[in-house]
Amino acid sequence: FFVDESDTVELPLKFTPQYTGCYHCQILLRSSNDLRVYEVECVVNADQADAQLEFLSPAYQTVTQDIPISNTSSQDWKFEAVLEGQCFYGPSLIHVGVGETVPYPLTFKPVAEC
Repeated sequence: FFVDESDTVELPLKFTPQYTGCYHCQILLRSSNDLRVYEVECVVNADQADAQLEFLSPAYQTVTQDIPISNTSSQDWKFEAVLEGQCFYGPSLIHVGVGETVPYPLTFKPVAEC
């Protein structure tokens, strides 16, 4: 079975979610000699916001800031944290259940004045 470009049909979809989360639907296309069901999954993320943290601590002393991660979606979240920069530490994995707010403990351990 071969389908060339002239056999394709665009199917524009408009999706206007009210909340973040994962939305599932089925699209049923039916003709006199064909029936097709397409599964569609849309994942909606909250607008990303840039954030900046400033750590002030005496030289060589550790400081930890708990960053709240709030899950307002309808599914549990599992994050992998990738920290860039010297002297920063935190858990590599974090789980946030539906409706939960979990603190991510970001730690700064300076080894020199900076």
